[in-house]
Amino acid sequence: MLAMRRRNTGFWIWAEALDLLRNAERLQRRVVAQDALQAVPCWEPAVDLYEQGDELKLFVALPGVSPRQFEVILEGAGLVVRGSRPIPSALQRAAIHRLEIPYGRFERRITLPPGRFRLHKQFFEDGCLAIVLRHL
Repeated sequence: MLAMRRRNTGFWIWAEALDLLRNAERLQRRVVAQDALQAVPCWEPAVDLYEQGDELKLFVALPGVSPRQFEVILEGAGLVVRGSRPIPSALQRAAIHRLEIPYGRFERRITLPPGRFRLHKQFFEDGCLAIVLRHL
């Protein structure tokens, strides 16, 4: 009977320790995610760039980002797209088991081919920002 109590007590202590570790990991993930949102850019969106006639076309992968959450700047020989993709509010109180989609601030600097360009138009298409530049 005494051996049974010791075994049950040991199991209970082990279960409590594991529960404390899970809670600590959950808090750490939440703090890391919040720090990433407030820090310097932490990810870069993928970009396709091609030239067609007198136009230079760029597609920037920005799923989950609204037009109010980014800016496009044409500067010198390059283009800068920067902004933020917030963590969805439903995830802020969730226990995260995997976090592969980058959230927080992003910035992508794209070197353009030789020449001078002006921004002709930009629009969203299937989760991508489409940018059309024209040669001057």
